[in-house]
Amino acid sequence: MSRLHPIISVTGSSGAGTTSVMRTFEQIFRRENINVAFVEGDSFHRYDRVAMKAAIAEAHARGDHSFSHFGPEANLFEELQYLFRTYGETGTGKIRKYLHDETEAAPYGQEPGTFTPWEEIPPDTDMLFYEGLHGAIVTDEVNVAAHADLRIGVVPVINLEWIQKLHRDRTSRGYSPEAVTDTILRRMPDYVNYMCTQFSHTDVNFQRVPVVDTSNPFIARSIPTADESMLIIRFRDPHGIDFPYLLAMLHDSFMSRPNTIVCPGGKMDLAMQLIFTPMVLRLMERRKAQLAEMKLAAL
Repeated sequence: MSRLHPIISVTGSSGAGTTSVMRTFEQIFRRENINVAFVEGDSFHRYDRVAMKAAIAEAHARGDHSFSHFGPEANLFEELQYLFRTYGETGTGKIRKYLHDETEAAPYGQEPGTFTPWEEIPPDTDMLFYEGLHGAIVTDEVNVAAHADLRIGVVPVINLEWIQKLHRDRTSRGYSPEAVTDTILRRMPDYVNYMCTQFSHTDVNFQRVPVVDTSNPFIARSIPTADESMLIIRFRDPHGIDFPYLLAMLHDSFMSRPNTIVCPGGKMDLAMQLIFTPMVLRLMERRKAQLAEMKLAAL
């Protein structure tokens, strides 16, 4: 953790909705004129699209049917930890982009499913913002969570998460329902061991719970809308959280536990704005105070 170079990490599974959370933070950063280095978690996968397919085939050939993007073998956990630590210490570090589709790949003259070359983060950013699978990963070898100043989990209930992934991968990426289902099943051991465990290390968790029937997510024709959901917001440390203010601003909300607010799902963006704007501003105030101390020390 760093007073001078703070890091915010948003962590969630594939299809959980972390990209929507990133857009809300982009609004906060733009409004508050904060210069941010954005890091996509996919850029720290070990393999590009073609190599990953080959790695999965090799794993199947040796009897391993659980090799997935969720586990350590398919990711650069050490490099991600090094980025967080280096950025916290120096305000820079090496990043790259994963090019998901032709639109993203065209400006680089590369094929979709490939990585851009590694490059240095410019030295004048105010903070780093990570969005992806492993922003709070902790294993026997690495502790990425320890280097982030604010850790946020995005965790729909599992059936809703599967529905969102099925619809996204079918409509946006052209996968068949069978292929997406196979991926979900293959990832399950790593999901339990490397995804779920992260949400014990996050500072705030957002969990969307549908109030419509999602009993069989594999035949759902549509994703439950925000208005068909409730939002559970859990704070790891409730000290300093102005719960009366949040309850007043989030109409029809209530507290289910001393550290948990429940509100209508359609108020997710408003809830994040209300909760995270003060947190981001506090990180910036710490940074400015540290810069002022450094200037005084240099005189």
